[in-house]
Amino acid sequence: MACIFCKIIKKEIPADIVFENEDVIAFKDVKPIAPVHVLVIPKKHIISIVDANDNDVLLMGKLIMAAKKIAEDLEISNKGYRLLIRVGKGGGQEVDHIHLHLLGGAYNV
Repeated sequence: MACIFCKIIKKEIPADIVFENEDVIAFKDVKPIAPVHVLVIPKKHIISIVDANDNDVLLMGKLIMAAKKIAEDLEISNKGYRLLIRVGKGGGQEVDHIHLHLLGGAYNV
């Protein structure tokens, strides 16, 4: 069974998409912990950072650059924001598909 993020990528379930290109899709988190909380994910299914390899270096950079663009589009780049990747259950990762959290508008997250 495909993970929930793969279903979002395939448009099988709805999401509030704020960015998409050939390699990356980003959407608002359904359980936000900050005023701006966007999940930035690769369209390639990679479970976590532990599972990324040398072939994924460019893709990981594309996640960060997509987050930068989204922060600019959402007009939070000048105020500052946080990028967070949780790794594994012990690191708080809830979905087994690597994702970068873009958090803005709060200092205590």
